[in-house]
Amino acid sequence: MAGEAGEIVLSKQDLREVTGFAAACAEAVIEMFEADRPDDSRPRHAIDAAWEFARGGERGKALRDTAWAALKAAKSADTAAAREAAWAAMSAAGAAYLHPLAKATQVKHLLGAGAHAARAAELVAGDEPTVGAEHVAHVALRATPGVVDVLNRFPAAPGGGGRVGELLRMLDAALRHPGRP
Repeated sequence: MAGEAGEIVLSKQDLREVTGFAAACAEAVIEMFEADRPDDSRPRHAIDAAWEFARGGERGKALRDTAWAALKAAKSADTAAAREAAWAAMSAAGAAYLHPLAKATQVKHLLGAGAHAARAAELVAGDEPTVGAEHVAHVALRATPGVVDVLNRFPAAPGGGGRVGELLRMLDAALRHPGRP
């Protein structure tokens, strides 16, 4: 693997694979945002744009704009779970912009949608950590071999980030070391 400052080779197909994974993660919890803000379709549009790119669409300004719009929608959410669901949608659209830098922080682009989705599920269940851990296990099952291959080109997820950071590291470990507790 390349060093901390090195570059990683990422093909457009790699980015499509990662973005499809992120879109599936966000899609699993989007109803949490929509229940909170039924008239705000910005996170749903971000997920749709992520799927469009994952299925062969272009990676352009419209995709980036949907990510920013989902971020703004998160700020308008009334509940923490809805906010996390919108952040998952933002992360899904943003996954297409994974940087080819061998830095641990890039793992957030790869797995952020899954971590935010797990946190949203946890919050809906009354901030129950076991629900978040179970959600991470389900998210890990969605990862294709291509997603795991891309993840393994990067250093392990960074420390910090509060509970979402913990969930990110749990997901990172589950994908790098399947079957290990």
